[in-house]
Amino acid sequence: MKLSAAQRSSRGFTLVELMVVVVIASILLMVAIPSYQSYVRQSRRTEAKTAVLDLAGREERYFSTNGANYSAVATNMGYTAFGVPIGSGYYKLAVSVPATTPNAPATPSYSITATPVAGQSQVNDAQCTSFSVDSSGAQFSTGTATAQYCWGN
Repeated sequence: MKLSAAQRSSRGFTLVELMVVVVIASILLMVAIPSYQSYVRQSRRTEAKTAVLDLAGREERYFSTNGANYSAVATNMGYTAFGVPIGSGYYKLAVSVPATTPNAPATPSYSITATPVAGQSQVNDAQCTSFSVDSSGAQFSTGTATAQYCWGN
């Protein structure tokens, strides 16, 4: 018994057709996943930079209202503690009074650094490992990329 043309075309996909679809989907995923991870990494960097700059603003406010010194005390800055994860939990903040950045300004001064929390995926970000700012407003970063790149992206 012969099948009509309509019956032959409604039998389903062949194995070759299915494999072509799987290969195309795999190629798309190979391109999409690294791109997605890059955007996630950048958003986490933005969160760290925002936290560093927010804390720098709090330091300046503390300095202007409490005399001639900056503070390394977390409660003076509105935090419960330093060295604990902030925001989404990918970075932690540290404050040094006086500043410990390269070419640190004269005292009184401070430096604030955001570093990735151990055990989180942001530790694998080799381009921009940490972010720092000091009381002169200078911005620093560690990693394979320049500070300009890290603070600009």
